[in-house]
Amino acid sequence: MIRGMFTVGVWTLLSRVLGFVRDALILSYLGTGPAYQAFVVAFRLPNMFRRFFAEGAFNLAFVPMFSKRLEANDQPNAFANEAFSGLASVLIVLTVLAQAAMPWLVYALASGFSGTETFDLSVEFGRIAFPYILFISLAALASGVLNAAGRFAAAAAAPVLLNILLVSAILFAAATGRDVARALIWMIPLAGLAQLVLVWIAAKGAGITLRLQRPRFSPDMKHLVKIAVPAAMAGGVMQINLLVGQQVASYFDRAVGWLFAADRLYQLPLGVVGIAVGIVLLPDLSRRLQSGDDEGARSAFSRATEISLALTIPASVALMVIPLPLVTVLFERGSMTSDDSAAIAAAVAIYGLGLPAFVLQKTLQPLFYAREDTKSPFRFAVVAMIVNAALAFSLAPVIGWIAPAIATTLAGWVMVLLLAIGTRPMGDVARFDAQLRRRIWRICLASAGMGALLWSASASMSTFLGMDGWRYLALTILVSVGMLTYFILAHVLGAIRMSELKSAMRRGR
Repeated sequence: MIRGMFTVGVWTLLSRVLGFVRDALILSYLGTGPAYQAFVVAFRLPNMFRRFFAEGAFNLAFVPMFSKRLEANDQPNAFANEAFSGLASVLIVLTVLAQAAMPWLVYALASGFSGTETFDLSVEFGRIAFPYILFISLAALASGVLNAAGRFAAAAAAPVLLNILLVSAILFAAATGRDVARALIWMIPLAGLAQLVLVWIAAKGAGITLRLQRPRFSPDMKHLVKIAVPAAMAGGVMQINLLVGQQVASYFDRAVGWLFAADRLYQLPLGVVGIAVGIVLLPDLSRRLQSGDDEGARSAFSRATEISLALTIPASVALMVIPLPLVTVLFERGSMTSDDSAAIAAAVAIYGLGLPAFVLQKTLQPLFYAREDTKSPFRFAVVAMIVNAALAFSLAPVIGWIAPAIATTLAGWVMVLLLAIGTRPMGDVARFDAQLRRRIWRICLASAGMGALLWSASASMSTFLGMDGWRYLALTILVSVGMLTYFILAHVLGAIRMSELKSAMRRGR
């Protein structure tokens, strides 16, 4: 399992780095004005539905069922093709309906744009980008097939391809004097198709040939839908949280762009650690529980959580301690102003406080999904949604545009608390083992020491962090010092044993 996490983590890191390049270029050419905010809304539309259908409903229900069939050699290919065809038929209908309803969809996402140039641009961009959902959702299902088969590289590499194509579109449009925003938005569905082709070929190489066939509501599909509907509803609840935040932000000038940029920054550690753990842990837990290996399941859960926290807590501290240098160096250029940087940095610090919660959700939820229990996470998500909405709407008149970030972070911790309480009936399988309980406080102590040094070093290097040319080197040194300090402290305190990590990597499980 550790090797799989490492593979996914490396590819995700590369994808996030390229995502930074993409976002920095977009902000440089578009600033945080109407075109950028329209791009944010248009790009979020298919991604919102993708998380609702593909990642929320199908993958969280499909992967455990497919993993068990693969383990028992019970016609996994036939089951995958039925799911692939059923998902495609639903998405084709959804895409057609969305084209007609696009103005209402944009209004639902950002009613504050109504009557402005940004609203019209959002509708235009939304219609161009929405077919992305068809390709990327089918690619997500194919990725689930690969993950269940223990083939993580191609699925993890697909987002890298997306960012390469988007960056290429931006650079080509800028070099030829074309409209950067429209070149970017047209590339989104094309990149989705390229991702689908990549993972389809990889799945075929793994022995699973995905084909479109006439959809059948077979007993297998009935069971899948029965499990998937609560997962879809849970995914829908999480998307409502995004919708609430964007709705509130749309009434404040440039706030939609600020929150989106901050989201992209904290998504780096969340993607590298949390998503990697979630992708690898779910099929691994499903296989172990299917075979009755409760002790192995507990060990897998504890080690995944341990690695997640060992990498996430220091990242969280860094986002809270040095958000402004990170944002300034990574994003501030061209049309991006210092006021934009200050606003984004404030949101980054708040999201950083919630980062461990977002990652812990990725390790706790598979305990439910591996048992085909999708109803419990849905109920917990509803409570978190109510908390998020109540805080966002009540705080916005008082503290302004930053309210959605605070609401998201607090709701994230509420969700973790509910998930932890919900795992109690599962017994020892869902409890941290002695090693994790022994090391977690050491991880926190090492992270606190790193944070203190980062704060001091940032203050002493403030001049260089603000100088063109030098600021890139200064940030590199600052981040490197922080990482080195953390790993030294963690090793000395016994929070991390590098020998154990290397040994686990050699075993590959």
